[in-house]
Amino acid sequence: MTMQYRSESPEQTEEIGAQVARQVEAGTVIALEGDLGAGKTAFARGFIRALGYEGRVTSPTFTIVNEYPECGVCHFDMYRILDEDALYDIGWDDYLDGERILLIEWSENIRYALPEHYVTVTIRHEGGDCRSISIEGVETI
Repeated sequence: MTMQYRSESPEQTEEIGAQVARQVEAGTVIALEGDLGAGKTAFARGFIRALGYEGRVTSPTFTIVNEYPECGVCHFDMYRILDEDALYDIGWDDYLDGERILLIEWSENIRYALPEHYVTVTIRHEGGDCRSISIEGVETI
C-alpha cells in the first residue's frame, strides 16, 4: 500500500515524518528518496524529534551517519557512498542488527545493500515549499 501526502511547509514535512515515527519499530529501515533540497532532512528531523530527541538534527552529509541512541535511530546520508567498499568500511552490516531504526538519505546509492523489507519515502519538490510525499511499505500509516 502506498500512502500519499502533500506538504506545504518544512513544518508539515516534519509532522509527516513524526507520524511515520509513531508507527514503526526497532529494526525498520527507511529509504528516503528525493532530489537535493526535496525535504529528506526535514522529514528525518520530524521523525527523530517525535521519538524524543530534543537536540539539533542535521543531515550527516560529511559524517555519513548521525546516531541518536536516546531514541534508537541512525540517520545516514549515502550521497558520498559510491561503491560497496565505502559502504562496508562504515560498518554497514553492524547497523542491520534489528535494534535501531535506520533513516537513509540518498538510499538509491546503496539499494543493493538494503534488506529485503524496507519502507520507501519519496519526496518530490513541486515548487515553492510544496512537496508530494509518498510512503510505501508501512501498512498502518
